Amino acid sequence: MKFEILAPAGSQESLVAGVRCGADAVYLGGKVLNARRNAGNFNDAELERAVAYCHQRGVKVYLTMNTLCRDSEMEEAYALVKKSLSYGVDAFIVQDLGVIQMIKSCFPDAKLHGSTQMSIVTPEGVHALKEMGISRAVLPRELTAEEIAEIREKTDLELEMFIHGALCMSVSGQCYLSSMLGQRSGNRGLCAQPCRLSFSADNSKSFDLSLKDLSLIRQLSKIKQLGVISLKIEGRMKRPEYIAAAVTAVKKAIDNEYSIKDEILLKSVFSRSGFTQGYFNNEMSREMFGIRQKEDVVAANDVLKELSHLYDNENPLVPIDLKLECLRDNPVKLTASALGKTVAVTGDIPEAAVNKPMSREGLEERLSKLGGTQFYAENVEIILDDGLILPVSKINALRREAVQKLSETERKRVKAFPIEKVNPKSAEGKPYFTARFADAEQIPDRHPFERIFIPVWSDIEDFIDNRAGVELPRGLFGKEEQLETRLLQLKRAGVKNALCGNLGAYKLAEKLGFNVFGDFGLNVFNSSAAGQIHSPILSFELTIDEANQINSEDTGIIAYGRLPLMLTRNCPVKYNIGCEKCRKNGFLTDRKGIVFPVVCSPYPCVEILNSVPLYMADRMREIKTDFIHFYFTDESKEDVEKITVFYKNGSRADFDYTRGLYYRGVL
Repeated sequence: MKFEILAPAGSQESLVAGVRCGADAVYLGGKVLNARRNAGNFNDAELERAVAYCHQRGVKVYLTMNTLCRDSEMEEAYALVKKSLSYGVDAFIVQDLGVIQMIKSCFPDAKLHGSTQMSIVTPEGVHALKEMGISRAVLPRELTAEEIAEIREKTDLELEMFIHGALCMSVSGQCYLSSMLGQRSGNRGLCAQPCRLSFSADNSKSFDLSLKDLSLIRQLSKIKQLGVISLKIEGRMKRPEYIAAAVTAVKKAIDNEYSIKDEILLKSVFSRSGFTQGYFNNEMSREMFGIRQKEDVVAANDVLKELSHLYDNENPLVPIDLKLECLRDNPVKLTASALGKTVAVTGDIPEAAVNKPMSREGLEERLSKLGGTQFYAENVEIILDDGLILPVSKINALRREAVQKLSETERKRVKAFPIEKVNPKSAEGKPYFTARFADAEQIPDRHPFERIFIPVWSDIEDFIDNRAGVELPRGLFGKEEQLETRLLQLKRAGVKNALCGNLGAYKLAEKLGFNVFGDFGLNVFNSSAAGQIHSPILSFELTIDEANQINSEDTGIIAYGRLPLMLTRNCPVKYNIGCEKCRKNGFLTDRKGIVFPVVCSPYPCVEILNSVPLYMADRMREIKTDFIHFYFTDESKEDVEKITVFYKNGSRADFDYTRGLYYRGVL
């Protein structure tokens, strides 16, 4: 198995740097609908040239469409896919369930890769991708080697993983910190990285949400054993010199030539107090945390010029086979094969040599002079009659013409079906109520909720006594078999409903025969996505108007609760003050003194909640969805009773609250 080196390309110069240093594929974004909208990115003409440049060098191009898409943007997404396919884009990296459905129904020949933004962390999640027609899963950075091995053992999809670059604190696709604090959504490609600022578990102004950069370049032999085929480098916002250094380092590692000198160079060009392998090695600790310091910046300044020379010139990476036929009384003919193509060009009729005739060795040497191109001569065959001569300039011209023809690209014909237009939903009536409770002790004896859910680890008696459904965890790393066993117990006890905010959990509960309901973690952002999920709780990154217009059966929004801003596998409290001091009452304080609760669970993730609850009781007339959902976290039973009365009466809150993004929206 040969690894694919997958390089980021946030600009044309970065693309050239990655290709010239040996990338087998690049991933890049158009001007819209990609998860790095602040990168340079590529307009239509630039994208077409970029694809041609890469394909002329045997390099694949994957277009990032890994953001959430509004109903009003779906036609724009359709147009982008159609144009990109005509340019020859090899695959699309996707997140949004609606975009996936649009591409598969309108462009049956398109190849799709499931973005890490889809939060696929279990074998069942990868199975779900395959059912959708996705051919590759981009694995989350938080997986351990053992968890990757389990996925590989139970699935046959192509697997891609990040081996170098920035490491987010939150599970990808489950971070709402940037959007809630400043409308710049990571799910929309505009993350402002507030996590790199001070969020402290002990009020010391420490940086407890900032991790060091990931580097698994020394782990390639183990990664190969895991069956991963694509080695992804993060960095579409990084300089070309960074791309060049990272691709070169990975290439050296594949060839067993990676040294401590190369690692020092990589740290110099960009790091946050060094690198970490913590998740992969299942060694989470305080050592995983780091920030960009002055010495890191100074080190980069010293190596940037040196690194720029790595991609100064064309690197001959593409093998070419040449066959020259030079026969008496016939035009000379040169046949060239490369990049899966074969071309033939003809020239003049050779003359009889007066003095020194051409030799096979001389012609082979002349044809092999491919300097300044992407090609190198692998096999050269010469068929030559004795005693002939042809000017050197004519041989050179034949070689140049053949290379030019091999490098030509044409637009492709695209098989496309028209996109279905979605009309906004016109809803009437009063929404019904549903709720989740962090603890069964919060549930009032009498309540107005048609469906209630409690966490999967709650006592079975609590499910029975409250006729509650089960809330499945979003962060299910390595726990799928354990969850399945638990769900079967609950099913035997009479539990029927399951609330699922992860695609793998959704499919597992569905397979086991539960009535499955979609939670906010599925990031349902448009009508097409909503139509694929039963009774979905829509993304709270939508505005009220956008949510009201989602045209699908039985949709709802979270109308009350401390919204989860991050789902993290690495607990920021545990690795600062420790669990003994926390006692499940952890919190983070930002640089302004605002406090954010941190909630742990028996499963391997914690949630960081917003500082104040979302509150919409006095704006209920504006909500036209079929139901509203209450997200109860740290409220007492008395608090719950009080809040439900407020919502029945449309009362104003007598506590601090937020309207979330329902009137601000995300950019």
